[in-house]
Amino acid sequence: MGIIHISSFLSYCFLALCLLCSLEKAFALQRKDLKETPSSQHTHTVQLSSLLPSSICSPSSSVAKDKGASLKVIHKYGPCSQLHRDDGDHTKSIVRQDQARVDWINSRLFKKSVPAATVASNGTRYEQDATTLPAKPGQVLGTGNYIVTVGLGTPKEDLSLAFDTGSDLTWTQCQPCAKSCYSQSEAIFDPSKSTSYSNVSCASTDCSQLKSDPGCIEETSTCTYGVRYGDGSYTEGYFSKDRLTLTQSDVIDNFLFGCGQNNGGLFRGAAGLLGLGRNEVSIVEQAADKYNRLFSYCLPSTTSSTGYLTFGDSGGGGGSVQYTPLITLSRSASFYALNLFGISVGGRQLEIPPTAFQSGTIIDSGTVITRLPAAVYSALRLEFRTEMSGYPLVSTDVELFDTCYDLSGSGRTVEFPKIAFSLAGGATVDLVPSGIMYDLSDSQGTFCLAFAGNNDERQLTIFGNVQQKTFQVVYDVGGARVGFGPGGCS
Repeated sequence: MGIIHISSFLSYCFLALCLLCSLEKAFALQRKDLKETPSSQHTHTVQLSSLLPSSICSPSSSVAKDKGASLKVIHKYGPCSQLHRDDGDHTKSIVRQDQARVDWINSRLFKKSVPAATVASNGTRYEQDATTLPAKPGQVLGTGNYIVTVGLGTPKEDLSLAFDTGSDLTWTQCQPCAKSCYSQSEAIFDPSKSTSYSNVSCASTDCSQLKSDPGCIEETSTCTYGVRYGDGSYTEGYFSKDRLTLTQSDVIDNFLFGCGQNNGGLFRGAAGLLGLGRNEVSIVEQAADKYNRLFSYCLPSTTSSTGYLTFGDSGGGGGSVQYTPLITLSRSASFYALNLFGISVGGRQLEIPPTAFQSGTIIDSGTVITRLPAAVYSALRLEFRTEMSGYPLVSTDVELFDTCYDLSGSGRTVEFPKIAFSLAGGATVDLVPSGIMYDLSDSQGTFCLAFAGNNDERQLTIFGNVQQKTFQVVYDVGGARVGFGPGGCS
């Protein structure tokens, strides 16, 4: 009996050992399968040339998916723009200018203000409160990289305006330029030639809609405005009304705008600004009855392509658009705020402190590079550098960036980890390659991680326009939501 039991025991051990080996082999195969999962699932493999702009304008084949009034969007530094001049490297200056924009935004929230001047009909300047300014103004204005063309007046005059979700007031330079006007590509708007133009009265409810305390020219009872930006650039003049033409069939009568008589700053040839903020004087609110507080845009992947800005019915945006709730910041209701709570790099969710985004997050068409809380940016940078260890890390003379690579020797293709934003409501925004790597050198092969960290925990997280590239970004203000649809334009 003892021999039989021993024999059975040995047989059992042999079978158990075989089963264990089979399981180990199966687990090993499973681990191998996981390891060898196609890298495209969590990485971008792209042609280096696809991240670089061309010297030739290549309009996007994609068109607006909306049914409303649609305008072509162009980058003012690209070959599709009549403002374009091939006079040097613009990428570094854009990045440097961007910090002035960010300072300006945060200063508005911190309520640091300085007086701005308005000009009277006789050219005499007087002081009034205006939008707040940073304690340390930037060197140049960091807004207005993207341009649309609209018509103003009757008969209409076409004007190239930078559009900006972080600003409310639409304005343009106006004759007779009582104080001063900067050089712009088109003729300066002449209100005396428009049969539909009128000044706004100081006593009117329209005048009281100005966000800052409006000024008044008492002898003519003309309402005046004054706005300064982060670099000290400014526009001052008459608060006025006229017909705004978006397309041949889409016009807005009695549109309120600033008719600038004293303007200065580095606006680089644009005739003014189209304000898409949430204040009463923005085009979104002024045309609320016509377009139901709904607009969308798509920013092209490079400066040599085109996108669109559309007002009106988005047709629901299709099933591909993911929506996240729109939030209102108590400190500044004009901004479009979102709830960003997570970021993944290469398929791995970053370990982020629960309170990291407590200062708030806004999405802004005028900020170029996304700004993150210091702890979040540190985690993002560490993971990205780990994934990019096969490429040479280089230093640059642009202080904003600290994670840059020389990709000139990498051949025609490069590979880098995907980055995705997790937003409230279940929306996930998978950034496209041009929204992750920023060309710093104009074809010389230096590319940087297109993010920067804040240096003050009170500062906002800002979802910048580089990260918005090629998405159809839908602002359904009436429905209190913002949507992101991939493949909106090339």
